[in-house]
Amino acid sequence: MSARNAKQAIRERMWASLEEEGVALPPFPIRKRIPNFVGAEKAAQSLWRLDRFRQAKIVKVNPDSPQRPVRELCLKSGKILIMPTPRIREGFLLIEPHKLSASMHHAASTIRGAFLNGEKVDPESLPRVDLVVAGSVAVSRRGARVGKGEGYSEIEYAVLRMLGKVSDDTPIITTVHPLQIVEEIPVEDFDVPIDVIVSVNEIFQTHTSIPRPTGIIWSVLPERKLREIPILRRLMRT
Repeated sequence: MSARNAKQAIRERMWASLEEEGVALPPFPIRKRIPNFVGAEKAAQSLWRLDRFRQAKIVKVNPDSPQRPVRELCLKSGKILIMPTPRIREGFLLIEPHKLSASMHHAASTIRGAFLNGEKVDPESLPRVDLVVAGSVAVSRRGARVGKGEGYSEIEYAVLRMLGKVSDDTPIITTVHPLQIVEEIPVEDFDVPIDVIVSVNEIFQTHTSIPRPTGIIWSVLPERKLREIPILRRLMRT
C-alpha cells in the first residue's frame, strides 16, 4: 500500500473510532476535518505545563475547532497569535492581545472573531514564530502526523520555513484525544513532525528523528494549490 493510501486508511479509521466511542464534538460531520473532541479544552490547558509554551511570545496555531481553546489560551496569556486564513488564500491573521479587552479573548479565538479582531498579514511580514501548535487527525509516538489530507498545514510550515519565520529549533506541538495516538504512520518528504503530543491525560515528548522539510517541494505540489494560494506563486518566482 502506498503511503498516501495508508494515511487515508488511518484517517478513515480514526474518524470512525472517535464517533463510535462518543468522543467526537461538533462541527459534524468530522470526516474530512481535524476532529473536535471531548477534552480539547483540558488538553489546551495542559500546554501551560510546558516551559516552551509558557516562554513563547509568538505562537502559530491552526484554525480548526479543537485548537480554538489553544488560541484563546494564547491570547489570555498575552501571546501574539498567528492563525492561517482558511486554505491560506488570504495569508495569515495576526491577533495582538494588547489590542483586545479580556472579554474579547474567546470571540477572537474563533475564525470569525479572528477575522474581525486580527490583521491580515502576508507571510513575508510576519514576526518570527516561537512555537507552532498543529491540529492532527492522528499522531504517532515517534512524531509522525496525519492531518485531514489537504496538505495545508505542511504548506504553511514550508512557506514559513522558506521565509525564515520558523527553523529546525521551533517546537511543534499537537493537542489530541488519546484515541488519536497510533502506533505507526508512514512519512513522506513533505510531512512535518511533531515534537510534543498533548492529550487529555498526558504530555509526551516524541524526541522525533523525522527530518523537517526546509521549504516547498515543488515537484509534488499540486497545480491546484498554485492556483489557489497567491504566496506560492510569489515564492516560485523568487
